[in-house]
Amino acid sequence: MDRVVVIQCIVNGLLLGFVFSLIAAGLSLIFGVMGFVNFAHGDMLMVGLYTSFYLWSLFRLDPLVSMPVTVCVVIVLGVAMYKVIISRVLNAPRMMQMLASFGMMVLLRSSAQFFFGTKYHLVSDPVIEGSVSIGGVALGFPQLFAGIAAIASSAVLYWILERTELGRALKATAENRDAAYLMGIDINKMNTLAWVLGSASVGLAAALLSSYYFVFPDVGAVFGMIAVVTVALGGFGSVAGAFVAGIAIGLVMGVGGFYISTEYKYAMIFVVFLLVEAVRPQGLMGTSKHL
Repeated sequence: MDRVVVIQCIVNGLLLGFVFSLIAAGLSLIFGVMGFVNFAHGDMLMVGLYTSFYLWSLFRLDPLVSMPVTVCVVIVLGVAMYKVIISRVLNAPRMMQMLASFGMMVLLRSSAQFFFGTKYHLVSDPVIEGSVSIGGVALGFPQLFAGIAAIASSAVLYWILERTELGRALKATAENRDAAYLMGIDINKMNTLAWVLGSASVGLAAALLSSYYFVFPDVGAVFGMIAVVTVALGGFGSVAGAFVAGIAIGLVMGVGGFYISTEYKYAMIFVVFLLVEAVRPQGLMGTSKHL
């Protein structure tokens, strides 16, 4: 096989994997702090995609220009979900938590189908468009910008967790909620902060994707599934693990989808996941719920 084709597949997989990493980092952060798996995470991305699209469709605001609005909309949605629903079931049995999360997923997806229909939408003529060829390898500017921005955003999130007082408080809450409370940390504030950061990550990913990805009600099902697998593969609660696993999944989809078949690219993700879990059940970088 031509070497250029192989490099092209790897580059495509990496650029997509960086965005997967950003999406999964938000989900991993929420689980690390609260022990709650948000099955509606992908549908929050869908809300962000629709926000970017309609800000372009109605006001001709490019997704990059409207990015702060998109991020804020998803943050408000995430915090509202936590305050109204999640906070009421945190101490409930695990099955009740899963049903609440699944119910939010169904509500968001069904609402999108009701209000926006089932048509596919795409932002045309974005500010960043076109591509460049380097050594025969084509780099799409929207994908390249999204990948670089996703790396930078993931780095900022990691810096917040490792280098700031709020980050250390979040890590302490993830380690031991009771001990953190006795040390004077406001647990409810940490839960809310986790949802703010997690929602901001997925909202930013939505703004980046909306420049080149189709918008439709079920788009959250695809990214939500990948996000959950990414978090599990990297290790539940490990933001760094989610970043590494996102890149790995992007490469599996990019390279495996070309050499085997694009029809089986999602199946290949689960095959890799099962193989890793068989050898290392805690995931690539997971040891516990710790961030």
